[in-house]
Amino acid sequence: MMASRVAASGSTSAPLLNSNEKFSMNRIPCRGARYRLTVVTCSSTQQQVSSDLTKNEEHIKIMHLDGAHCRRGFVILPLISAGIAMSSPALAKGKNKSKFDENRLLEQNRKIQAANNVPEDFPNFIREGFEVKVVTSEKYVKCDSGLLYLDIAAGQGDCPTDGQQVTFHYIGYNESGRRIDSTYIQGSPAKIRMGTKVLVPGFEEGIRDMRPGGRRRIIIPPELGPPVGPSTFFSAKQFEVFDVELLGVKDCQRRTIGFYSDFVCE
Repeated sequence: MMASRVAASGSTSAPLLNSNEKFSMNRIPCRGARYRLTVVTCSSTQQQVSSDLTKNEEHIKIMHLDGAHCRRGFVILPLISAGIAMSSPALAKGKNKSKFDENRLLEQNRKIQAANNVPEDFPNFIREGFEVKVVTSEKYVKCDSGLLYLDIAAGQGDCPTDGQQVTFHYIGYNESGRRIDSTYIQGSPAKIRMGTKVLVPGFEEGIRDMRPGGRRRIIIPPELGPPVGPSTFFSAKQFEVFDVELLGVKDCQRRTIGFYSDFVCE
């Protein structure tokens, strides 16, 4: 490249400088990391062919710049290798989860729930980011859908079916045991017709095989929970816990008066 630049100056003689760039590859292992960084070193050989000082000085300047460029490369490469050596242990640490961390998160959840006065045999949640582990007693039953429930009291009578109206009380909790809703506080039970997709999917599945007079605790996973977003009550995908008391089940019939139609449940 440098020889061609000298020939372009108009001289018809041979080029004053013929510089050959030689490259050698050295593999330097970085301390503290299992990586090998390939370092490229360059050396320049200068052969003087003529005594033309003007052109010789021009080439000397070019060689000086090339040498400075190589030295700058040596400054950057150690910094890169040091960065790899410092970051690699941190990456490995984030991937390994110890039993100590799980126990610490479990104790934190238990302390928060105790401050919120959760009822007896309330489930615990070990949350780390978007990963959640549910800790319950052996009394809980896990369904194929991921729903968990605990029967506190067995009822009597028939289980509700689609089209029937169910009347029930409930108390809703989040993972920390804080109460988020309660029909007891509202002063009146809820009344919903089954099979109309009005209830949260996990909630309807949890009360479908209950009997009037029964009480059950339902743990609803996020995939069976309510929709989330700014326009909804729930702002994040979390497990929800509901204590439900089924009060009664009624049959419903459609009633039509003129252009008006509704259901009457007796």
